[in-house]
Amino acid sequence: MTHVSIKELTKVYPGATEPSLDRLSLEIPTGELTALLGPSGCGKTTTMKMIAGLLEPTSGDVTFDGRSVLRDKPEHRGVVMVFQNYLLFPYMSVADNVGFGLKMRKIDPAEIKRRVGEMLEMVKLPDLGDRKPSALSGGQQQRVALARALIVQPNVLLLDEPLSNLDAHLRFEMRDLIRSLQQDMGITTIFVTHDQEEAVVLADRVALILDGKMKQYDAPDAFYKRPVDEATARFFGGHNFIEGSATGTRYEGAIGTLQLPEGVPQGPGKLTFRPENLALGADPSTPNTLTATIKDKIYLGTQTRLKLSVGSQIIDIITNPNQVETATPGQTLTVTLPPEALWMLNS
Repeated sequence: MTHVSIKELTKVYPGATEPSLDRLSLEIPTGELTALLGPSGCGKTTTMKMIAGLLEPTSGDVTFDGRSVLRDKPEHRGVVMVFQNYLLFPYMSVADNVGFGLKMRKIDPAEIKRRVGEMLEMVKLPDLGDRKPSALSGGQQQRVALARALIVQPNVLLLDEPLSNLDAHLRFEMRDLIRSLQQDMGITTIFVTHDQEEAVVLADRVALILDGKMKQYDAPDAFYKRPVDEATARFFGGHNFIEGSATGTRYEGAIGTLQLPEGVPQGPGKLTFRPENLALGADPSTPNTLTATIKDKIYLGTQTRLKLSVGSQIIDIITNPNQVETATPGQTLTVTLPPEALWMLNS
């Protein structure tokens, strides 16, 4: 197992005026699964390729257990990378694909056969060893690629958009499998994704990268409860941002005076709260009850989104459709903002 340190890692491609990745620093503890999250072109795949040795950084360092690996060839780093397109050998059987890395290491054929059988059991493909990749579904091919990576017991496992080519129902299956295998084997794992839900479900910690710079590196729930800025909150589905100021646990601003939780950033900024964390109706035991007017009602199937007018401000709330089945635009109602659901973003 390996502790990975990324220190001020920067990449400027030839001819570019701005870095693709700008001074990224991360500490990835031994055995943890970390997500590099961000939109296309933000620098996350560039980061992964520099860890693997497929790209040379412009500056900065990558260390494994305190030792720089920048001078090590890719094949000597103990890193295995699983690409989103699987890159299986089409002319080889599933078993030969899985055992390829062991064969290159000149492991005894009987040992290879034994370990391949064990690994196919682990990825739930025990009876498909004789098939060719073309005879497999996309989800099965992804399992074979994962088995081929894990069988060599790498120091670090890199997954590049591992679920992007799978149908929605297969993504749930593969999420569970990847997480289960990673925890069972204790391999330090880094995966690239543009999908917030995927990152939150799989990762111990998430590194959000926007425009080549890391915005926040934190536990998944922190991005919902304590985002560092508006861009981060919006990336995770935040909608409500209201000017005001925090003094202690008191907010003064465009929607009145509200009670805040302990520890919010102080001074002028923007009050933010997630649409799903608000409650309709007045609860006598909870402060922060406001009168609002429905401006719009949008049915989303399992949820309903309301746009509410509070004074001069528009706020969004997401609620159970049954709770607002008869509600109509123009209707007045009360909405409660629990203090623990509120957060301040400094200007």
